[in-house]
Amino acid sequence: MPLDRSGLLGLLEEVDGKLNRKIILVAAGGTAMTLLNLKPSTLDIDFTGPYADIEEFNEIQKGIPHGFKVDTWADGMVFSQILPADYLKKSVPIRTRLKKIKLMALQPLDIVVTKIGRLNDRDVQDIELCVKKFGLKKSQIASRGVKVEHVGSEIAYKSNLQIALNTFFTEHKITKSNKL
Repeated sequence: MPLDRSGLLGLLEEVDGKLNRKIILVAAGGTAMTLLNLKPSTLDIDFTGPYADIEEFNEIQKGIPHGFKVDTWADGMVFSQILPADYLKKSVPIRTRLKKIKLMALQPLDIVVTKIGRLNDRDVQDIELCVKKFGLKKSQIASRGVKVEHVGSEIAYKSNLQIALNTFFTEHKITKSNKL
């Protein structure tokens, strides 16, 4: 069942009320896109953040019956990609009424480079949306993409990166009205 921004924030409010200390959560994937108002909803919940903060979040959210799939990774890891150390500094703050959770979303460029690792049909749609909405350039994606570490096959990630760059930045894809 999809989860919209309101539902996502409602769950985070429940967690926020049970936290013993302040934590940082950085939304990734569709969760980030939902919080950035790029998509109306997400199919699952994805967060990264400092290791201790993710541990604290997981301990509490697992005790709340919410029925959603929640995936978390520590220290800038998202799916099987490890973002550069500056991911936190580059993340976008999300305004909320949360008292103990500092909620952020990955910057759109980091959303793109993490989605490149899997590159399924939904990821391709999300990448295209980020490229168009934020005017991301081929050089930005290529530069950030080579800084991402990939757990598993580095060759597969680099191949996906090249496929994504060729898919979104070919001459026939770029017209005068949508030139990036």
